[in-house]
Amino acid sequence: MDLHEFEGQRMYFDDPVSEPVQQLLDQAAREYGEGEAEAPLLKARQMEPDNLSVLVALYRFYYYQHRLEEALGIAADVMAQVGPEIGFPADWQTLSFNHLANGVVESFTKVRFYLLALKGAAYLNLRLGRRDTAVAMLNKVVEFDSKDRLSARALLNVVGVAAAKESDASSQPLVS
Repeated sequence: MDLHEFEGQRMYFDDPVSEPVQQLLDQAAREYGEGEAEAPLLKARQMEPDNLSVLVALYRFYYYQHRLEEALGIAADVMAQVGPEIGFPADWQTLSFNHLANGVVESFTKVRFYLLALKGAAYLNLRLGRRDTAVAMLNKVVEFDSKDRLSARALLNVVGVAAAKESDASSQPLVS
């Protein structure tokens, strides 16, 4: 499946947010440099917990603050929200081509968004030292992205190279 063929379809950021939530998102953007962005983002989430723009803003905040566990939680929340909308199972590990085919009928862009969230979760797991989980997540994305449009295979290749270097380094004698 070519995951770049989504032109003309509605994207997550096309969904409107209420004016008060938009003001909170704008406030968070202004206050990011002072480290005060979390409070308005959390308030926005409380007001519109299912709005993907709000979740993406919160994910990015945590990611760029190097609060990886919290970013991982938001990625899981995104998958938990988007998955049922496109008929995906609660457990990403059981995702099949049938789920994918049915999901594409519902919304190609939400399928792509879900897979990007899964890839993001994989990357965060890598950063947190959870290599096995990360590799399993990346392999699941690769399973459905034959042209590697989401670059999960490229990330797996980097992981493989890093693992090979670790293995080589551990077998080398220490130089004194």
